[in-house]
Amino acid sequence: MTQTSYDYDLFVIGGGSGGVRAARLAAQMGRRVAVAEYDDLGGTCVNRGCVPKKLMVYAGEYAEHFEDAAGYGWTVGETTFDWDVLKRNRDAEVRRLNGIYGANLEKAGVDIFRDIAVFDDAHTIRLVNADRTVTADKVLIAVGGYPNPHGALEGHELCVTSDAAFDLAELPKKIIIAGGGYIAIEFACIFNALGVDVTVLYRGLEILQHFDMDVRRLLHAELENKGIKIITKTVFEKVERKDGGGLRAALSDGSFWEGDQIMLALGRLPNTEKIGLDKAGVQMDRKGCVLVDEHLKTSADNIYALGDVIDRVPLTPVAIHEAMCFIETVFKGNPTQPDYVNIPTAVFSHPQIATVGMPEDEARKNLENFDVYKTIFRPMRNILAGRPDRMLIKLVVDADDDTVVGAHILGPEAGEMAQLIGIAIKACVKKAQFDATMAVHPTAAEELVTMYEPNYRFRKGEKVAA
Repeated sequence: MTQTSYDYDLFVIGGGSGGVRAARLAAQMGRRVAVAEYDDLGGTCVNRGCVPKKLMVYAGEYAEHFEDAAGYGWTVGETTFDWDVLKRNRDAEVRRLNGIYGANLEKAGVDIFRDIAVFDDAHTIRLVNADRTVTADKVLIAVGGYPNPHGALEGHELCVTSDAAFDLAELPKKIIIAGGGYIAIEFACIFNALGVDVTVLYRGLEILQHFDMDVRRLLHAELENKGIKIITKTVFEKVERKDGGGLRAALSDGSFWEGDQIMLALGRLPNTEKIGLDKAGVQMDRKGCVLVDEHLKTSADNIYALGDVIDRVPLTPVAIHEAMCFIETVFKGNPTQPDYVNIPTAVFSHPQIATVGMPEDEARKNLENFDVYKTIFRPMRNILAGRPDRMLIKLVVDADDDTVVGAHILGPEAGEMAQLIGIAIKACVKKAQFDATMAVHPTAAEELVTMYEPNYRFRKGEKVAA
């Protein structure tokens, strides 16, 4: 089959943020492009992830705002919360974004197939519901992932995943969430703020693996202060329905938990099981993630993959960045590798986390000499409110060249700080430049530029006094 006989120059399987960006950019270059997506456009982020979750975070924050207002002289009357109203308004916003994604693709001239797409071979895509095939010169796999149902757990079918948590018919009175990653912690904070009795169950030693340990420990303490129960080094052994209603879970420490909802937030799996990758000659790893080279090319010469399905950095902005690299490489003749160094990240827990660069534990493994600057304090906004919540700001500095290699923040609006501090870390700013920057007073963020002396140092791998 010659290139001119293909139906499309590019066929994208998956209508999430990465797939849509690649399709739209290619179409704007005059290429014949199609996208197949059986679900709503926007992928996990728009439909069952970042966007609806952040709206629910906002909803939960109002509970503390009402409480804190008294310290500032406001009298707030009786407050009530309506789960159905939140769901209805949240879903309306998601539908609006779905429409924008579709309109942008159509404006660019992309054909949209609302269908399940599978490979017949490397250049042939079968649209299952329409029972027809189309051909393409290049194919981009951007199918994302789905929550791990943890099928080995007896009674797992009685539990909900992070996807299903958005659609609960009513707000639970008591929930236990299995998992210690950012999805589990964010949902724990959302439900807690909305008045739910929340327990977090995690098999590890401390929540939020891979984050800086000071952040992890302080967040753990702050969550428990808010009434969230955290059980570590423990897993479910069995889940069953109680005769009188509700659920009962047996835990590996010999205890039992009873309540009305159990949520499994135990990682995500790639959506590769039933799309015919073997027919296309596309290789996967043992977890089912698509294997790609440094330019996102799979083992099939004309097929590429990006986003959560390749198991690199499962974040929406990363998938979009990968899409732009794909366009540069494949359609502009400018081979471009994705850059995964110093990616700023926010966790919309309560309090929030911002992190970019090396945690201290990583610095211990990779740097001989480094300094640690950190401060823990009550932010000004909490003083009149009488709220005990603390804030942490921490910098990790390479002592050999004074480069700030890590920044970690726990506190109000940390997510907004993540973007700004990310620019500085990406630019390899020196600690001396932090020190030379005028503070913005009074703000919590001014601590970033007023920590002049390290709390402690590491020299030749050994911790020494500052």
